[in-house]
Amino acid sequence: ALNIEALDGYLCGLLLSPRPLAKRPGADWLPLIWGSEDAEADPFASGKQRKRLVLAVLRHLRALDHELHQNPQAWEPILSVAEDDEGEWVDALDWCAGFMLAVDLDAAAWEARFQDPEWAELLAPIALLGADDEALTDADRARLDDLSELDALSRSVPEAVLGMAAR
Repeated sequence: ALNIEALDGYLCGLLLSPRPLAKRPGADWLPLIWGSEDAEADPFASGKQRKRLVLAVLRHLRALDHELHQNPQAWEPILSVAEDDEGEWVDALDWCAGFMLAVDLDAAAWEARFQDPEWAELLAPIALLGADDEALTDADRARLDDLSELDALSRSVPEAVLGMAAR
């Protein structure tokens, strides 16, 4: 199942997809939230429990849509923040993994955006932070292992998402 950060990124990815979410049946994207690719298989003890979760997800989705498209200055992604003796570090790995899960649902539609230089620049930090470990080069791993680099990449995510939402 997705944690809250990955869920937030996933829903943002769905909202910013080239394919409108309204044209995508819930059975295509909802099961991934609770860790299944099968719309019939879910972990809920009852239909009531499932309904409560789906309604909560839809409420969050609606709030994100409103903020991203009508009130962008109010939007903030749900990111991990850690503190140490040197300061505060932002970690957007889970958020970006969720976003990339949404991209993977419709990779063919997203391909044109990854090829467009403006979109590619906006997507670059999200794609790097959300990449599967097997897809990373040694240089990418080194960047993500460097806390200051991870922090800088993570802090670039909100601006990148707002740039995508404005297009």
